[in-house]
Amino acid sequence: MAYLVAGDPSLDASFEHAKAILAEADVLEIGVPYSDPVADGPVIERAGVRALERGTTLADCLALAKQLRAITPKPLVVMTYYNPVLQKGLARFAREARDAGVDGVILPDVPLEESGPAGDALAKEGIDLVQLASPASPPERLARLAKATRGFLYVVSSFGVTGTRDDLAPETGDLVRRVKALGVPFAVGFGVARPEHVKSLAAAGAAGVVVGSAIVGRIERGETPEQVAAFVRALRG
Repeated sequence: MAYLVAGDPSLDASFEHAKAILAEADVLEIGVPYSDPVADGPVIERAGVRALERGTTLADCLALAKQLRAITPKPLVVMTYYNPVLQKGLARFAREARDAGVDGVILPDVPLEESGPAGDALAKEGIDLVQLASPASPPERLARLAKATRGFLYVVSSFGVTGTRDDLAPETGDLVRRVKALGVPFAVGFGVARPEHVKSLAAAGAAGVVVGSAIVGRIERGETPEQVAAFVRALRG
C-alpha cells in the first residue's frame, strides 16, 4: 500500500506519480495536506506545507481520486485529519468521496470512541472507515479495534510519528503477532522503507505494508514517476 501527498509538487504531478505507483502497488493511500499533521513526521509535513502553499484542498484530493478511479480498479484510500471533514460536513464528505470512487478513509486523529458518526456516514455510502492500532493498544482495545474496523486494520508499527527508519522498532514483531491472532486483515505502516523491512513483516505474518515517507521523500528529491514506481517494485520483490 503506497502513500503520497496530493498536490506535492502539484496535482498534475501527483496524478502521474499515482498512476505509475498503481502499476506496482495493490492499494493507493491519498494524503490530504493539513496544517497540523500530528501523526506525520518531517518528510510528510514538508510535503503537506508545499501542497497547501499551492492551494490544494480536500476537494482537489477527491478530484484526484476520481481521476484515478477512471483508470484503475484498485482500492483508493483517503487519509485526512478530521477538521476538513467536519468543515465540509460528514454526510457531504461521504457522498463526495463515494462519487470520487474512494473505497476507504483513514482519520488518524479520531479515536475509536469518537469515530461512530464518521463511520456511520461513510458506511451509508459504502465506504470503509479504517481504524488504527498501535504498540500502546492493550489486548482488550486491540480486540475492539479489530471488531470496529472496516476494510482492514492499520497497524502503527512503532511509537512516534511517520518517517523512514534504518530498522523496524523492536515492538513491531510482538504487535504483528498479537494482531494476527485476531483474524482481521491488517497492514503495517510507519517506518517501512526497505525490502528487508517488508520481508521481515511478511515473515511475522503481516498481510500488507504501508509505505509513505520513503515514497514522499523520493518525490521531494525530484525523482520521476518511473523512478518512484521502480522503488515500489523493489519493495514488492
